[in-house]
Amino acid sequence: METLLQILVILFLARILSEVCERSGLPGIIGEIGAGFLFAFAFRPDDIETFAFFGELGAIFLLFTAGYKEVHLKDLKAASTSALIPTLSQILVAFGFGFMLGKMFGFGFTESLFMAVAFSPTSISVVVKTLIDTDYLSSKPGSMMLTSAIFDDIIGIFLLSIVVSIATLNEFPSCIHILGILGQILAFILIMGFMGWKVYPRLFEHIQKMHTKESLFSFVILIALFSAYLSERFGLHAVIGAFFGGVLLSDLPLAKIEAVQKKVSGIAYGFFTPLFFAFIGLSVETEVLYTAGTFAVLVIVLALSGKLIGGFIGTKLVGFSSMDSLIFGIGMMPRAGVELVVIAIGKKLGIISNEVFSSIVLMVVISIIISPILLEMSIRYKERGLTVSE
Repeated sequence: METLLQILVILFLARILSEVCERSGLPGIIGEIGAGFLFAFAFRPDDIETFAFFGELGAIFLLFTAGYKEVHLKDLKAASTSALIPTLSQILVAFGFGFMLGKMFGFGFTESLFMAVAFSPTSISVVVKTLIDTDYLSSKPGSMMLTSAIFDDIIGIFLLSIVVSIATLNEFPSCIHILGILGQILAFILIMGFMGWKVYPRLFEHIQKMHTKESLFSFVILIALFSAYLSERFGLHAVIGAFFGGVLLSDLPLAKIEAVQKKVSGIAYGFFTPLFFAFIGLSVETEVLYTAGTFAVLVIVLALSGKLIGGFIGTKLVGFSSMDSLIFGIGMMPRAGVELVVIAIGKKLGIISNEVFSSIVLMVVISIIISPILLEMSIRYKERGLTVSE
């Protein structure tokens, strides 16, 4: 009963504060994160494992719903090739900034590598929520952001695997080990592709003939969970698998029925997603805010500017306008997923210090507060400019 009461309170706070932010012209994400922080400050819960579980489900359903409702496979294919240069550009600049910062403060090679890898990924969840809120997901910069964010996490997991191998083996991994990691990623993509091509069409033909109530809805949810689970089994982040699962169903007419989409959207945005962002706020330790010094400030500035600069340069190289390049760069700034996994592993292995850990956590929190505001402002500015010119 105590757990139920806590979930009730935090969900209520998330909805109320999200509404306050929306009415104030701010992204609702800020209110949901603030609800988690306020809950932690007021009640100081000792056990947050339940919230962690619901938070993970929130991220999974957010990405699955985005793939299922908002993205078409043909659009993702079209954006994949053009997204390669912007993705590599913003990862390289952010990675370089992270490694450089570590060396500036006298860190060892491995700790600097952990810093660099933690700077590299982008939070797909934060990007998607903001793009949906601004009705910008299907735009050219929006689809590029989404594709690039997915590539970010895949590359980030790959880099993490290599850095962990270096830390545990005290040597650079062999070519066979690197090929093994690439093989896992490729195997996941091939299996998911086969499921979407051969298995799911036949499965949903049988599901539509079932007499059990809500069978179609149940199997859509099952595929979301299965995709997330399979992704983690292959060493990727669960949200990547969930997104791919949603995209595969988005091109399957038997599965993409409007009534089912509304139910999936309702359970995602009405329950799980607010808990995900509230959990981020709940995870912030108060002492982190007091340990922020010059190092923490530089972590925030370099981590965010690395993505902005790298994204701007990369998209300009593929022919984007300056405004669209700026929007893309801002969209690559938020963190909230893989980078937290990176620093948690680094701390567990005893490679990164509490100062580094606390500073990166603070950077994550600030990035998911600032980035949606800047992204929404830049999109609105561009739209006003287009309206005036017309």
